[in-house]
Amino acid sequence: MSIAQTEETFPDIREGVRRLCARFPGPYWQALDADRRYPTEFVTTLANEGWLSVLIPEAYGGSGLGLAAATAVLEEIHRSGCNGGAAHAQMYTMGTLLRHGSEGQKAKYLPKIAAGELRLQAFGVTEPTSGTDTTRIRTFARREGDHFVVNGQKIWISRAEHSDLMVLLVRTTPREDCAKPTDGISVLLVDMRDAVGNGLSIRPIRTMLNHATTELFFDNLRVPVENLIGEEGKGFRYILSGMNAERILIASECIGDARFFIDRASAYAKDRQVFGRAIGQNQGVQFPIARAHVQMTAAAAVVEKAAALFDSGVQPGTEANMAKMLASEASWFAADMCVQTHGGFGFAEEYDIERKFRETRLYQVAPISTNLILSHVATHVLGLPKSF
Repeated sequence: MSIAQTEETFPDIREGVRRLCARFPGPYWQALDADRRYPTEFVTTLANEGWLSVLIPEAYGGSGLGLAAATAVLEEIHRSGCNGGAAHAQMYTMGTLLRHGSEGQKAKYLPKIAAGELRLQAFGVTEPTSGTDTTRIRTFARREGDHFVVNGQKIWISRAEHSDLMVLLVRTTPREDCAKPTDGISVLLVDMRDAVGNGLSIRPIRTMLNHATTELFFDNLRVPVENLIGEEGKGFRYILSGMNAERILIASECIGDARFFIDRASAYAKDRQVFGRAIGQNQGVQFPIARAHVQMTAAAAVVEKAAALFDSGVQPGTEANMAKMLASEASWFAADMCVQTHGGFGFAEEYDIERKFRETRLYQVAPISTNLILSHVATHVLGLPKSF
């Protein structure tokens, strides 16, 4: 075992995840990619073995661990060459229900989510006309007796076709009638099993990666008032903590991706012989690998700090944003380096590098773009005037 491995946090968790991922090697993911299929077997195994319920309290059947433990799970999934994007929402989306749901809602749903009987994988926030300006969402829920009637549209909602439940952000009061733009937004828990075909339509969006993302259309969808999470009109602040958790968890996936690329490039550079010697002997090959390791190590430290702050009860908006930005850039540099190290073999599907290359590029765009992170740091940390 290397020095780096002996210094890892949560070694038992990491080893358990590695063993699970070994059952889903490259050919499994290659076949899914070819057919644009969702990794149902992988997600089911993660759920059945308890890895998706690490953040759910023991009282509801989960492990009751913190976000730092969850980052270890996702990092190892990605370092192993697998993809946690098919399942990671079950961790952070659940937090909205856990922190702000009623006791009845938590008792009804959390044990089944922890047991893998229900999937809470969909997070309905982004809309075509609002993008990341969440206060301008137009999907509206009108109160009619004991139901909300929902009309509107969402886009880039991943896993909607593979989720039993969805956390949905809607307006319940028009923006122009609110004292603050963040007022008048509410959170509904939608049962997808009843909604699809009864006011909810799902349109898959084909992208450069197999990410099961969709566009949603709401046409008089009726959602019981009892599925309102927290207070009506207070939903914007409810999702902020979930967004911080999301950014930290995805940053950990990027760290795992970077480690995957560095591991693969290092091994290849040692074995590949050109002009009578290993290509890793050439500084033009070894220096980019070393730089990728340095960048990944620095980003990992920021991710670890952000997770520790979150677990301490602080809402680390700035740290979560910085962790996500640094980790996504470290993984992308490592990805590009790995392809370059492998040369033509880096483009071959059987090596898994081109697949992971496509997957890790997403994270400089989602769930928040690099430019918005820089804007956040400029205005919230450095005191510069807002640019929008």
